[in-house]
Amino acid sequence: MRRFVRPVLSSAAALVLLSAGMITVAVTGDAPQAEAAPQPITLALITSLTGPAAAEFSQAPAGFLARIALQNAQGGVNGHRLVPLVINDDTSPTQVVTAVQNAIAKGAFGIVSDSPLFFEAAKYPQQQGMPVTGGYFDGPEWGEQPYTNMFASDNGSIDPKYPANVGIGNFVKSHGGTNLGVYGYGISPSSSIEANSAALGFKHIGGKVSVVDTSIPFGGVDFTTEALVAKQKGVNSVYPTMDVNSNLALVTALEQAGVRPKVVVLPTGYDPTVVTSPSWSAVQGDYFLSEFRPFSLPNAGTQQMAAALKKYQHFTQSQFPNYSQYESWAGADLMIKGLQLAGKNPTHAGVISALRHVKSYNANGLLPNTIDYSTIFGHSPEPTCEYYMVARSKGFVPASPQPICGRDIPGTTSKS
Repeated sequence: MRRFVRPVLSSAAALVLLSAGMITVAVTGDAPQAEAAPQPITLALITSLTGPAAAEFSQAPAGFLARIALQNAQGGVNGHRLVPLVINDDTSPTQVVTAVQNAIAKGAFGIVSDSPLFFEAAKYPQQQGMPVTGGYFDGPEWGEQPYTNMFASDNGSIDPKYPANVGIGNFVKSHGGTNLGVYGYGISPSSSIEANSAALGFKHIGGKVSVVDTSIPFGGVDFTTEALVAKQKGVNSVYPTMDVNSNLALVTALEQAGVRPKVVVLPTGYDPTVVTSPSWSAVQGDYFLSEFRPFSLPNAGTQQMAAALKKYQHFTQSQFPNYSQYESWAGADLMIKGLQLAGKNPTHAGVISALRHVKSYNANGLLPNTIDYSTIFGHSPEPTCEYYMVARSKGFVPASPQPICGRDIPGTTSKS
């Protein structure tokens, strides 16, 4: 609605108009004050632009920036323009603390985490009562007290006991795998725990696990010894829970050692750059997981994201996001939802409360699971579901048009 402001007349002017019979009421008093424009809201992305995890996360800002640009083009949130702030943690346990403290010092309202080391700094936004959204993949704090300010935009929450899950094991077994090797980073709780989960899940359904190696240095790419051990132990299926550079290096080392597994499942690497990498020939026929709906299975969510990436981040028509870009998009999307629900003048507490009452969230159809944040804190979705993509000569092809799911094994834990 267009707002009109009535002019204020001087006393003399009012008398003149009255004598002329032009108006019947003299106007006096002060002019109405224009309503102040809503203040901008700064949102910070913490990620690893450099350091050992850069191979996985250096392009993460594209998803975050595109989602914020899209929201600003729609008028912001309740009139508030969103200001993006990207901060590099350098894949460093000390630098991630500095990154989070910098975000707080620079006035960030909320933090989107797309960092494998965020667990090292999670206490600082919690102490500030600041909302945090993003990827759960770094550690258990997403489901632990007192971190009720944290909302995993990909998984909802985490069961801190990390029960073993049969999803990977069922898939490996159904594709002919009988002897599994799993690999993870020693420094990363989520990496080593996920490797343990797959091993326990495979044993639970009768499979053999000959290698459980969770001592890999973060970002490691020399797997000569590991490949020889796998060959010696007759490993015919592989599940490495590492970043894309490490996973591809392992697969290449296995091929060079003459190990040709029946089934390889890689949780990272569904990335357009992998198709043109030297490792592409080595991963033909291998399976890549995607926690988010692939663009090759379009729906409203993928179409919205594709259009925003093309318009604001200059993606090509055929380009699709990698894991970190999906994660940062979803993290920004969930934070925006919290701001929208918190009203015209959002507060930290208001956003946290609003998100804790969200009972149906799936990032506009990008997620295979619908999350109920009012009930999920402290445990994982049941079942957990992911899309499986298979590497073919011209690119990635969905192994199934539907996500493939697995359930936790009650009473188990994958913690070492």
